[in-house]
Amino acid sequence: MNIEIERKFLLRNEGWRDEALGVERLRDGLVSESGGGKVRVRLGERQASLAVKTNSVGLARWEFEYCIPPADAEMMLATMCGDMVVEKLRYRVVHAGFEWAVDLYEKRLAGIAIAEIELAHADQRVPLPPWVGREVTADERFRKRNMARLSLASEAPLTVAHLLALPVREFASV
Repeated sequence: MNIEIERKFLLRNEGWRDEALGVERLRDGLVSESGGGKVRVRLGERQASLAVKTNSVGLARWEFEYCIPPADAEMMLATMCGDMVVEKLRYRVVHAGFEWAVDLYEKRLAGIAIAEIELAHADQRVPLPPWVGREVTADERFRKRNMARLSLASEAPLTVAHLLALPVREFASV
């Protein structure tokens, strides 16, 4: 059992690439959602996992994550997630002693890039790198499940500009 506390940011520029230490290709699928929480399956190059996450309260939410066999993850992605699968490259980036994850989404979300940092506590101070831009932690438009749903309705890959053009007040219905 773990409390996940994270902040998400758009990228200002490509400067993070100079600090990248590694990359992994990931596929994430939404197995189920209820009351703001979700069950997600993830298949990476090195391991597979199943995560149950509660609805966020501020920056924090409970997260229960378990390693599963890659073959099980493949089967869940193929049979339980339908079109709610996103693919991304996750770069591990260290800046000022803090580890960041920079996600470059692929395929129908190819225009989206987000930097995330996990915190030890909600009021932890983190020096923001110069390549980090606008914070989107609380912006519903940048929740993975919402981006996936919007991309299904779009003929072209979804972009940050497209998401930012959507009115936030109407987003709860997406």
